[in-house]
Amino acid sequence: MKTIPQSPIPSPQPPIPSPQSPVPNPQKSRFWLIFCCFWLAFNSFDNLAFSQNSSVSKDKVKSACTEQDVQSLTTWMLRDLPSYTNRVSQRARRLSRSSEVYSYILLAGRPEFTPLPLNPGIDTPETAKSSASGVDQVFFTTLERQYVGGKAVELEEFHWLLLTKTQNGWRLVMMFTQTDASVPGQPISPPRDSSNSAIAQAIKIWLGDCQAGTVRMGGIKGNQ
Repeated sequence: MKTIPQSPIPSPQPPIPSPQSPVPNPQKSRFWLIFCCFWLAFNSFDNLAFSQNSSVSKDKVKSACTEQDVQSLTTWMLRDLPSYTNRVSQRARRLSRSSEVYSYILLAGRPEFTPLPLNPGIDTPETAKSSASGVDQVFFTTLERQYVGGKAVELEEFHWLLLTKTQNGWRLVMMFTQTDASVPGQPISPPRDSSNSAIAQAIKIWLGDCQAGTVRMGGIKGNQ
C-alpha cells in the first residue's frame, strides 16, 4: 500500500486585530459646535436684515408715490394711462361680448393745472384751491380711435380731473369729460360726469398700483 503524503497543517496565525473606532477629539468637536452656532446666527441675522431691507425699500416706494405733487404724479400717470385704459376697455368688452364699437386710447397729454372756481360767481382763481378743501384740479386731453362698422374715427376728449391726497395715497374725487365733434363745425359736447368711465377706472387702478409700489417712475424726458 502506498502512503498518501499529507500536506502540512499550517500553524495557526495570530488573530488580526479589528479596527477600532477613532476616539473623538474634544477640541475638534468644540470647534465644529462653535462653527455651527456661528453659521446659524449669521444666517438668521442675514435673513432678518434682508426682510428689514425689503420692508424699508417697499415703504420708500409707497412714500415716493404719496409724496409726489400733483404735477409730477400727473406726468407719470399720463404716461401709463393709454395702456391702463385699453386694458379696462378690453376687459369690459369681453364681459359684455359687444363687438359693435372698438375704442382705443392712443395718447394722453397736455396737462394743465390752473384751477377753475368750484362755485361759479363766488370763487376766484386765487381762492379756488382753498375752497376745494385739498382737492387738486387737473386738465388733460386724450386722443381716442373708435372702429364703428369697420371705419376708424378719431375723437379728442377733454377731461377735468379732481384728485385729493389722503393718508393712504392719492384718490380720484370726480371727473368730467367733453368730447370734440368728429364732424367739422359741430360744437363740443357739454361736460358729462365720467367718474365711472374706462379712463376714470384706469386712473383709480393706476393710483392703487402707484401706492403699492408697482409703478415704474422713470423714463420721461418731459411733459407730454
